[in-house]
Amino acid sequence: MPSIQEIATLTSKGQITLPKAVRQILGVETGGRVVFEVRDGEVIVTSAALAHDDPAIGSFLDVLEADIRHGRHVGSLPDDLARAMLESAGRVADIPDEFEGDVEL
Repeated sequence: MPSIQEIATLTSKGQITLPKAVRQILGVETGGRVVFEVRDGEVIVTSAALAHDDPAIGSFLDVLEADIRHGRHVGSLPDDLARAMLESAGRVADIPDEFEGDVEL
């Protein structure tokens, strides 16, 4: 995702207009919803379509993200688990033994 910096003005009612570039990057159109998350003094804005309603899932994903960033507790999924996850997502479970080239997460 591209990195941009935009400025928005807060109205007397506490409202802002998301700048056009931000709306485009998030894929938010008129009537769309966004989520504001405050994390360590920073505000993170995401499309509500990408948000999780279940706080337990959100917390789990935060822990997983931190582990991945720090290279902790990260390993390969067992093949049978990976296949089951792909099948439950409605995707063909064709997992090669080796991947060629770089893998982007």
